Amino acid sequence: MTNARSFRIDRAVREDVTELQRLVRALADYERLSALCTSTEADLDAALFGAQPAAEALIVRLDGRSHECIGFALFFHTYSTFLGRRSLWLEDLFVMPVYRGLGIGRALLVRLAALACERGCGRFEWAVLDWNASAIAFYEGLGAKVLPDWRIARVTGEALERLATTGPRSVAAAPREER
Repeated sequence: MTNARSFRIDRAVREDVTELQRLVRALADYERLSALCTSTEADLDAALFGAQPAAEALIVRLDGRSHECIGFALFFHTYSTFLGRRSLWLEDLFVMPVYRGLGIGRALLVRLAALACERGCGRFEWAVLDWNASAIAFYEGLGAKVLPDWRIARVTGEALERLATTGPRSVAAAPREER
């Protein structure tokens, strides 16, 4: 085991894709969602370093072992029409279980909050699985509010394709009342 001061957080570079993909797979295992994890190193490379990057990532390395990654945070910008400003969305934050409790997750969140402030974001948001009580308690301890009245809506796979090919429906106008 290591102490909390023996890690560093870096911006991910293209050479980190293999390690990032390994951590993504470890996250999928932890969340019991391995069957849904179909991304490849090529997908991650394109998303982070392609012609039109869709996301950014921070990686956590053990000091003295520059290639051993033990955690990551993947994030991107969204936009709030209510605030009139962009937001920072944390898609994934993961620390290998053996290194938890050392302040690494907190350090990643602090770094991302600072980045959100530097970029003028109106908010910093993420989702948490409802069964992950330890993560919820951790986030609330940092001042985050877990919003009980919001649910994520998702369309994927065949349902997404069906929706995309469904033409606009004509809505019959309601009969007008005579006055």
